[in-house]
Amino acid sequence: MRLLLVEDDVRLSQSLVESFEKNHYGVDSVFTVADGLKYASSDIYDAVIIDISSSGNENVSMLKSLRDNKIQVPIMILSSKNDPHSIVNALDSGADDYVIKNDFNTDVLLARVRALTRRKGAIKENSVTFGDLTLDKNNCELQKVGGQALKLSLKELQIIELLFENPHQVIKKEKIIEKIWGEDSNAEYNNVEVYISFIRKKMEDLRVKTRIRTARGIGYSLEDAL
Repeated sequence: MRLLLVEDDVRLSQSLVESFEKNHYGVDSVFTVADGLKYASSDIYDAVIIDISSSGNENVSMLKSLRDNKIQVPIMILSSKNDPHSIVNALDSGADDYVIKNDFNTDVLLARVRALTRRKGAIKENSVTFGDLTLDKNNCELQKVGGQALKLSLKELQIIELLFENPHQVIKKEKIIEKIWGEDSNAEYNNVEVYISFIRKKMEDLRVKTRIRTARGIGYSLEDAL
C-alpha cells in the first residue's frame, strides 16, 4: 500500500514517513504544491495526505484541482486550523477526512488512514486468505491455511499484498515498481523479479497450491491452484 504525503515542514514530514514505514506503508513525501499535483495525478497511491496549515489556500486549490481532474484517490487533510469554515471548505473541496494536528496521535492517524484506504478497496483485514494461502499483515507473515507460517521482508509484504488485492489480475512490472519503490525510483524489472523469486520460494517452502503466475514480458498474478 502506498501513500503520498504533501507536507512542507521537513521535520514533521520525516517523522510521519517514519511512522508510516514502521507500519508497512510505502510513502513518497513532497514539499510543494506543484510536486503534490504531479505525484497525486499518477494514480499509484492508495491515499494522499495534504497539510494545509502553512499554505492553506494554495493547498486547498491543489485539492480542488485534483478533484476537477477526476482524480478519485482518497485524500486526508492535516491542519492546525480548527475553525468550522476551514473544515467545511476542505471537505466541500473534495477531502475525505480532516485531521486537526493538535488532536491526533500516531495510532489514531494510522487508523484513519486505514479507514481511507478501505474506501479504495484495499485489503480491509489485517489477515486475508486466497486459496490455501493467508497473508498476515500485522506479523509480516505468509501462512499455509492451518499450517506453517514464514516471515516476510517489507518489500515482500508490499508486493504480495498488491497481488492479494488484485487476485487473478496481471499486475504489470511497471506498476509494481511505482507502487513499491516509488515513481522516481531507479528500481528495474530485475528488482521485481528477485523479490518475486523470494516470495515464490517461501510459498514453495509452505507447500501451498496457490501460485504466482508470470505473464511473460508483462507482470504477475496470484492464481488458485489448477
